[in-house]
Amino acid sequence: MKRHVSLWLLFSIGCCALCARANSVLIPMDDRQANHLKAYGIAYKWLKDDQEVDWLLNYRGGSFLITSSAALETECRVRGVSFETLSDAQAASLRQQIGNPDVNMNVVTLQKAAKIIVYSPVKVSPSEFENTDAVLLVLTYAEIPYEIVYDEEILKGDLPKYDWLHLHHEDFTGQFGRSLHRMTLADMKAQEDIAKKYGFSKVSQMKLAVAKGIKSFCTGGGYLFAMCSGAETLDIALAAEGVDIVSSSYDGDGMDADAQSKLDFDKTLAFQNFTLEGDNGYRGFSTFSDINATGGRGYDQPQGFFQLFDFSAKWDVIPAMLTQNHEHIIKEFIGQTTAFRKTAVKPSALVMGEGKTSDRYIYGEVGRGQWTFYGGHDPEGTRGGGSWRTPTDLNLHPHSPGYRLILNNVLFPSARKKKRKT
Repeated sequence: MKRHVSLWLLFSIGCCALCARANSVLIPMDDRQANHLKAYGIAYKWLKDDQEVDWLLNYRGGSFLITSSAALETECRVRGVSFETLSDAQAASLRQQIGNPDVNMNVVTLQKAAKIIVYSPVKVSPSEFENTDAVLLVLTYAEIPYEIVYDEEILKGDLPKYDWLHLHHEDFTGQFGRSLHRMTLADMKAQEDIAKKYGFSKVSQMKLAVAKGIKSFCTGGGYLFAMCSGAETLDIALAAEGVDIVSSSYDGDGMDADAQSKLDFDKTLAFQNFTLEGDNGYRGFSTFSDINATGGRGYDQPQGFFQLFDFSAKWDVIPAMLTQNHEHIIKEFIGQTTAFRKTAVKPSALVMGEGKTSDRYIYGEVGRGQWTFYGGHDPEGTRGGGSWRTPTDLNLHPHSPGYRLILNNVLFPSARKKKRKT
């Protein structure tokens, strides 16, 4: 009898231990996180391994909840990512807390890793300036895999193979960035060679075809993320379809004298009612249009901070995901297109972050797809001599709130998307 009692006690103790065992891993994204940027890489890796990840919107900075495993805990330790272990009871209590209709929180299940591509001239030329591309830097740092494409892949129709496309700081107008400070002769020749190969007489015509291919990708259900001049010049090229807006400085023939009046803003994604910049702009060849709210200052130092808006995690799920952060006041950073003039942003675009006089972070939908435009070049960037930039070492900025916005966009296509109500 005593033996039976002993066995029963051992069985009961074992059951209690099993119940108390950690069955979930919480990756906090508040100030207790040792490396915010690499935490996104953990989430992406688990999605790529066909595991689900719960994104806890507005809970401790937008934390992640994942089924526990020894491999997960090891991966977090190796990458220097903070984590906490939860029992089933603790995880259930947390979900109940988040589900309370009176709190601005939500659980969004991420299901599948997006196939990521970055549009960059590093595919075909040295492109030293683009070694400082913020998205390339943060994807590499977070250990999130990606492929690189350029004009030729888009012209061949390869985009539908992928889910998420980032545009580097490109000039889609065919004016080679309007500055030799950022475009090498090798870059220009590479674009001219592609245009010739595909039967275009000018680079501007080829770039328009590329811009239309990007818009078609987005309309068909793809997700587009663009920063700096990539966002601005994409819309300029779309609005100027069939109109020569390129001066003889770049293609040997003059621009249409009536180009401004012929722009069609119905063809753009985000911007309207903008005025093209002539060759007498800042430093002669730097700005494209007055979409850029800081065009007159060019590469001057940023003026202060911009603020993220607070969205309902239960009703405005998409912008809530895209603004998850441990900080909501973010220092401004510069670029060829630093910020977007408020009156140039279409009413259909949702502003998610703004400065005192400009919009910095905007979102929109077209067809079955979505896009996000983010002003500025590098959230933690600094310049070397002249306008040359030095690559950012993200080991020095593992908590960068500006870079977190980029990585929010990387995870967004993995969510069960819900339409926003406001």
